[in-house]
Amino acid sequence: MNADEAQRAAMLRVDQAGEYGATRIYAGQLAVMGQRSSDARTIARMAEQEARHREIFDALVARRGVRPTALQPIWNVAGFALGAATALIGPRAAMACTAAIETEIERHYGEQLDAIGDGDPELSGLIEEFRAEEVEHHDAAIAAGAEQAPAYPLLSGAIRLGCRIAIGLSRHI
Repeated sequence: MNADEAQRAAMLRVDQAGEYGATRIYAGQLAVMGQRSSDARTIARMAEQEARHREIFDALVARRGVRPTALQPIWNVAGFALGAATALIGPRAAMACTAAIETEIERHYGEQLDAIGDGDPELSGLIEEFRAEEVEHHDAAIAAGAEQAPAYPLLSGAIRLGCRIAIGLSRHI
């Protein structure tokens, strides 16, 4: 495997892990919030998109023979716990979680697109498509009051840091 292939394999590993984590966060939020409120319906729509992203990355990882992260069991529990905890704080905190994560994912996908250039049109096309949807999630979360969550700067900063750590760990482990 050459350097470009190894770099794209690491990208796929991180992206698949991230989409898996997103589905678990939303599962935790919906387990607490139910499906009745408008915020829960917004989260459920975002969760459907994340599940589609995950399915596509799962297939791409398998087709390209990329080793998934060994940390997936941790992301399963951590994602669900983060989602449930933010939903227990309240709907605005759940939306703050989404806004924080999508801020990091939009930045992360942008860095990946810069690194890929025109070297992998299939992967860059998927990342561009998913990046646009992640920006929509961020904007919907802000519109739903994410910035009015209790201790928003602290909550957002902690979640963004955790997201960056998860990206770094999943890249290598």
